[in-house]
Amino acid sequence: MKKYALINLLMIFLLLMSEVAIAGSCEKLIITGHTSYAPVAWEEGGAIIGASTKMIELIAQDLGLTVESKSMGSWANAQNAVKTGAADVIFGIYYNDVRAQYMNYIKPSYMLDPVVLMVPKGKAFSFTKWSDLIGKEGVTNKGESYGSEFDAYTADKLDVIRGDGIEKCFEILLQGKAEYMIVGLYPGMAEAKKMKAWNKIKTLPKQLKAFKMYVAFSKKSPCYAKYHRIFSEKIQDMVKNGTVQTLLILSQAEWDNQLSK
Repeated sequence: MKKYALINLLMIFLLLMSEVAIAGSCEKLIITGHTSYAPVAWEEGGAIIGASTKMIELIAQDLGLTVESKSMGSWANAQNAVKTGAADVIFGIYYNDVRAQYMNYIKPSYMLDPVVLMVPKGKAFSFTKWSDLIGKEGVTNKGESYGSEFDAYTADKLDVIRGDGIEKCFEILLQGKAEYMIVGLYPGMAEAKKMKAWNKIKTLPKQLKAFKMYVAFSKKSPCYAKYHRIFSEKIQDMVKNGTVQTLLILSQAEWDNQLSK
C-alpha cells in the first residue's frame, strides 16, 4: 500500500511540475482580433490595433510581458490561429459552444456589443422577431457567430450568405444581392463611413441582440495557466474604473482621424 501511495504522490508531483514548466514557458503573448471592427479592433500595418489591443497591452505592461499583435488577414483566420495555437489570445469574441472547445474564455466580459440589421435606405422592413427574416436574403461576415441559439436558427430557417469582410458585405447589400446585413453597430458604422456609404444605409430600430465581448486564450497557449487569473482581475478592474470606455473613446477618435486624412 505504501508503495502505491508513493507512486501516486510521485505522479502528482510530476504532473504539477509539468504544469509549472508549461506555464513558465510563456515568454511572449501573441494576440489577434478582428480586422475591421473599429473602434474595438482593426488592422493596420500587419497588426491589430484599437481599444482591445490597448487594453491587453496595459495588462501585459503591468505583468512585464511582451506583446506582439498580429493580423491574420480575416476574422475567420484569427479564430483558426487561436485554434491551432498560432496565437495565444483573441479579443472582441462572443461566446459560443464550438469556440469554447478550443478557447478558454476570460470572465468577465469587457464590453457589450450591439448587433443590428442594416438595410439599404428606402428598403426598411418591420423587424420585431427572428421569424420576420424568413424568406428574406441576408448577408454577414465570414466567421461571425451570434450565439448558439441564433446560429442554429440561421442554419435551419434563414438564408444568409457570408461575405469576405464587412466591406464586401456592404457591397453585396448595396448591389441588391441581399435585403439585410447582420453586423455589429460599431464596425457597421465605421465601415459605412469609410466607404462613404452611410447616407445609403438605414439601421433597423430593434437590435438583433447585444452580445458580451470577451478576451479568450487558446487552449494550446502556455500563457493561460500562468496569467488567466490576473487577466480576469485586471479586466474586471478596468471595466469598473472606466478604463475600457476611455480606450473605446480614444480609439474612436483615432479611427475618425484616419478617415479624415
